Amino acid sequence: MAKIAVVTGANQGLGFALVEGLARRLDPDDVVYLTGRDAGRVARAREQVTEAKAEVRTCLLDVRDGQAVAALAGRLRDEHGGVDIVFSNHYLRTVPEDVPAEVIEPYVDANNLGTTRMLRAFLPVLRQGGRFVVVSSSLGRLRELPEPLRRPFDEAATLDELDATLLAWRDAVLAGRAGDEGWPAFINIPSKVGQVAAVRTLARQRRAEDLAHDRLLVAVCPGMIDTASSRPWFDMTGAQTPEQAAVALVELALAPEADPALYGELVRFGRVLSWP
Repeated sequence: MAKIAVVTGANQGLGFALVEGLARRLDPDDVVYLTGRDAGRVARAREQVTEAKAEVRTCLLDVRDGQAVAALAGRLRDEHGGVDIVFSNHYLRTVPEDVPAEVIEPYVDANNLGTTRMLRAFLPVLRQGGRFVVVSSSLGRLRELPEPLRRPFDEAATLDELDATLLAWRDAVLAGRAGDEGWPAFINIPSKVGQVAAVRTLARQRRAEDLAHDRLLVAVCPGMIDTASSRPWFDMTGAQTPEQAAVALVELALAPEADPALYGELVRFGRVLSWP
């Protein structure tokens, strides 16, 4: 059976490198979907794919549109019987000059609600042996938050509860009270913690069944990557290229068996990063 892969945020950077890496490793009957929210950028990215063995198809997808996310999952279920690899990689970037209250709404909508939309839509169509990978960061560890703010992320029973926590944080930023409540000024931190918490929340519910069917649900930190998103924030000395960073992630997605030790965890270069 042909393998079907989907990569969000795939028209540049790590997402594009993941598409190329998968397309070079998969077989000619397999399909990799290169998705993004801008038709022109998606089309140009497809033209730049080289040395692909698998078929690369393009698809417009804005993860802020829940109906569009659900529609794509349904389409791939109907056309292919499901999916085998999902990289939830989308990221709405910010720069240090941004005022958090002016960017927080689209930021949370894309980076966090977009992640939970992908999880809700695509996990039900993930086939036996499937891999669902949420691209996050080492900043997504619970220890990055002050202790009084940790419990809703650590103990969320459902994605709805987690979404509510993130929306409450968003509202605190909008109202100018986030600092008083203890939230980090760097909005990337609660956002990344929320992404990892989403994986952990579902993993508690799905672990036994998923591992029985060789499915892997995991969050990953790809390490420091020299991209337009990272350069304004960090020193890029020694940083990886997107192509280098994609290698470990593609290996994880194509591993012949799901490693139970990695299930539901945040992983960097094959090693689990401690959540607490």
